[in-house]
Amino acid sequence: MIAFDFAAVFVEWPLLAKGVAVTVALTAVSATIGVALGIGCAWARSHGPRWLAAIVGAYVELIRNTPFIVQLFFLFFGLPSLGLKLSPELASVLAMVINLGAYAAEIVRAGVAATPRGQVEAALSLALTPRQVFLRVVLPPALQRVWPALVSQIIIVMLGSAVCGQISTPELSYAANLIQSRNFRAFEAFIVGTLIYLALAMALRRLLHWLGPRFLY
Repeated sequence: MIAFDFAAVFVEWPLLAKGVAVTVALTAVSATIGVALGIGCAWARSHGPRWLAAIVGAYVELIRNTPFIVQLFFLFFGLPSLGLKLSPELASVLAMVINLGAYAAEIVRAGVAATPRGQVEAALSLALTPRQVFLRVVLPPALQRVWPALVSQIIIVMLGSAVCGQISTPELSYAANLIQSRNFRAFEAFIVGTLIYLALAMALRRLLHWLGPRFLY
């Protein structure tokens, strides 16, 4: 008969609170920069010069076809051999931004491709520049179409931040693992960690669905 002892986990609440704060911070920064990067890459692949579209296409294919943990290890363990040493937090943010940027690029590009050609031609006939057409006519309805998919991808990246504990980034899974190593209550520690991830994902989904219509489209 298992005797649960959640008190042994909750007594470490400062560690859990720090883990939640770091996870939220990593997600907020990577989502903001990653989505912006994805929009830029979507423009490059759909409206940019051919050489830029080719470079962005190679970036997207490279990131989407390699594991996130390999990308993270490359930044944290690989770059020091080139003389560039990153902190665990900076390496985590960079890996999450690069990963989300590649997926967001394809999601946004799908929305851009669905824009009716006549809508673009009408905007050009009003003497708008190509940049104005993309930002004011093409991008807002494109984001509206793909926003649910983009929200899901941001949540996937947030949950993927659990991997960042492997390089000692003090996020939530790192905190849960540290707690169970101290009190040997692994079952309880990871149940609490799982429930916190669930709450974070649900709250983030509701927040993003509220923010999108008000600030992006």
